[in-house]
Amino acid sequence: MYGSLDVRKFLWQQEDGQVWGSSAVPGQRAGEPSRVSEEQVHRARVAVARSAHSAEDCKLLLDMLGLVPDEDGEPPVSR
Repeated sequence: MYGSLDVRKFLWQQEDGQVWGSSAVPGQRAGEPSRVSEEQVHRARVAVARSAHSAEDCKLLLDMLGLVPDEDGEPPVSR
């Protein structure tokens, strides 16, 4: 279940304009959504694709974050 939390954290940092490695400690978010929306999954996939060094790197990162659809066509982070 860590993948779902990691994706949400990643998306919030993208929305807030925070940069990885910054010294600021993020505060607690109010109203955390219980599920990751389809739009958030799409944006996470695009962000991963932009940051990947190769197609294989992209595939590995998407799989690690739970963004690759399963047999039912739903990514694990959406469950």
